[in-house]
Amino acid sequence: MKPLIVPFFISHQGCPHKCVFCDQERISGQSSGLPATAEVLETIERFAASAVGRPLEVAFYGGTFTSLPRGEQDRLLAPLQPLIAKGRVASVRLSTRPDSVDDDTARFLAARGVTTVELGVQSMDGEVLESAGRGHGAAHVERAFASLGNAGVAVGAQLMPGLPGDTPEKSLESLDRVLALGPACLRIYPTVVLAGTRLADLWRSGSYSPLGLDDAVSLCGAMLRRCLAASVPVIRIGLQPTEELERPGTILAGPWHPAFRQLVESELFRGLLERLAMDVPAGSGIEVACSPRRISDVAGQHRCNLSRLREKFGIVVRRITGDNRLHPYDLEISCSGKIIAGSVLD
Repeated sequence: MKPLIVPFFISHQGCPHKCVFCDQERISGQSSGLPATAEVLETIERFAASAVGRPLEVAFYGGTFTSLPRGEQDRLLAPLQPLIAKGRVASVRLSTRPDSVDDDTARFLAARGVTTVELGVQSMDGEVLESAGRGHGAAHVERAFASLGNAGVAVGAQLMPGLPGDTPEKSLESLDRVLALGPACLRIYPTVVLAGTRLADLWRSGSYSPLGLDDAVSLCGAMLRRCLAASVPVIRIGLQPTEELERPGTILAGPWHPAFRQLVESELFRGLLERLAMDVPAGSGIEVACSPRRISDVAGQHRCNLSRLREKFGIVVRRITGDNRLHPYDLEISCSGKIIAGSVLD
């Protein structure tokens, strides 16, 4: 059963750098320091009351957890220990920088019940990391993966295609290098320009051009396909919409869309529909079957995928039906009694 996340946002706490793209308070929609022990326990109890049998996962987001003083790390994790022992908290997740993890840190986290650490990798390209002001290199990522893995802690990674100096080729190469390290999960955040950041200054001066929405959707689709092929779950694509992010003047440029992941997955299904349509006579009417939860993704926003089939191939989709026997990334097209099947992963 999927755990219920109990989130604590520690925006920019512990972080020794101010990257060109960063404004964690705007990204998270939270502006706060470290939570007090009483607040941690009260929040867990509140979420537990609505969990309805689901396991709880306590998550510390937004800061560099392992750059906090060790005493503060212990203060945040100590209240969880009896809850972990009693099974009331099933797992603990936190985010940090790759250069803020070593063997001792990994052992400390494992001993305090931390099950997953998400690393802000962003890129594995040295020039991109330097241009972004990250303050670490790819070697730090590899060492952090090794330290955490040896301590029995699962490792997730966050990537940011479209940073200064990045290219689609570099983004895909970064992804491949991260996948080779065996991550437990990935998040993909195409770079957007936030007000008040150094990236905003670079954009205003003409020194930086962000990815366009269509290009970002295409690139993230290629990244998602590689992750699916490697059986690595992508738990988020695009920033989580918040009231702060959607406020006018917060996002100045870049591929922002409140349903960015749906655009990406719809793009994958559009490509699959077009491949399957190559075997369908022009002017035909067809029916499409997919996993029930994929019907809207197959149709595309405002049914754009269906319009594209009509315009490009003269094919009319008469109906999309859900079929529980189909994998979430599989499709079947029915035309004149013939079944044409395919997968996004093909």
